[in-house]
Amino acid sequence: MAIKELIKTLSFTLLAVFIMRTAAFATYYIPTESMVPTLEVGDRLTVTKWDYGYSRHSLPFGLGHYLPESDTRLFGALPERGDIAVFDHPLNPGTDMIKRVIGLPGDTVEVRRGRLVINGNQVPRTMIEDYAYADQQGREIHVRRFSEDLTSMEHTIIERTDRGTADDTPVYRVPEGHVFMLGDNRDNSADSRFPGLSYVPIENLVGKARIVHFSLHTCPLEAAHLTCAPKRFMSLLN
Repeated sequence: MAIKELIKTLSFTLLAVFIMRTAAFATYYIPTESMVPTLEVGDRLTVTKWDYGYSRHSLPFGLGHYLPESDTRLFGALPERGDIAVFDHPLNPGTDMIKRVIGLPGDTVEVRRGRLVINGNQVPRTMIEDYAYADQQGREIHVRRFSEDLTSMEHTIIERTDRGTADDTPVYRVPEGHVFMLGDNRDNSADSRFPGLSYVPIENLVGKARIVHFSLHTCPLEAAHLTCAPKRFMSLLN
């Protein structure tokens, strides 16, 4: 009898966890530098799933890949420009990505001499400071940190140069049912400017990144001149 009750308790617990992971929250680990300085390698995030509604990509543990494709979402809603969103890579299913939503369906997006242009309007950008960080190979990277104003919100980006390989692009027109994603580390981000990602179907959105649980980012002790991100615990994201 005790074993039967234990099995029942465990079954209810697993069901509750599955429902929470499907409908409410997910956690995400930052593996790359594409969102520096907003997110550092090693940051742990809380992602809320209700913001954009639910699709097969909302299911945890990759279970949604066994379901047929669909361009509809239950309680679907468009993201807002500037949201930091986690999504399932459209060309590499099962790979979670995180970028900032820049272009919505019907928008035109272009990068011109390093400056972001949305619907023909250049996005205001203000220089904040010189910024230096150590990449994952330990190399010292010197960049400039800017505040970029998307009208609905301001956020920070970094640029090594305004003459990089993706600093002059064609004009992208975002198709219906898709969004255009960029990393905040503009010269080190495999995002919608490149054919390896391109436009992201709204169906593939998993959720909105809300909170940094904690940051494991550290600066080398011998590199006191580097701009070291502050330690964070339960910090809200912008």
